Amino acid sequence: MNREDMGLLLAYGEWATGRVLQALDGVSVEAYVAPVAVPHGSLRGTLVHTLAAEVAWLRRWQGDSPARLMQETELPAVEALQVRWPQEMAARRAWFEQLTDRDLNAVVHYQTTRGRPMADVLWHMIAHVVNHGTQHRAEAAMLLTTYGHSPGDLDLIEYLRGMR
Repeated sequence: MNREDMGLLLAYGEWATGRVLQALDGVSVEAYVAPVAVPHGSLRGTLVHTLAAEVAWLRRWQGDSPARLMQETELPAVEALQVRWPQEMAARRAWFEQLTDRDLNAVVHYQTTRGRPMADVLWHMIAHVVNHGTQHRAEAAMLLTTYGHSPGDLDLIEYLRGMR
């Protein structure tokens, strides 16, 4: 894998996340925290889980293995999530800008939140994070659409067409 292609995937993920964050404007607190039949229990649970995973993976890539993921209580309001997520994306972008193709193909050793030792190729992990975000953004988009705040089309091809 090369830096240019991986950077494109990360940029796509940021674009799609930005659309979801923008769609949160006007969502009521009740809708944001309402229990729904999605794996993380609510719109807030879904989005905080997704951000928490992105934060944990970046820390692993930087040599620190967090023992726990961020919790919903750390981002109780929509506005807190809308402020924090762009900060984390900027931190990841700054980290990524320092990488080489060789770095992307290197094996990274880390521990899961349960302390289990793991080792994976860096670009595999980055691709996983983009894919993981796609899954949960789709869940969030479905909920946002139900609440009358659709983020619109989040497909990769739409992002690529917008770059032309």
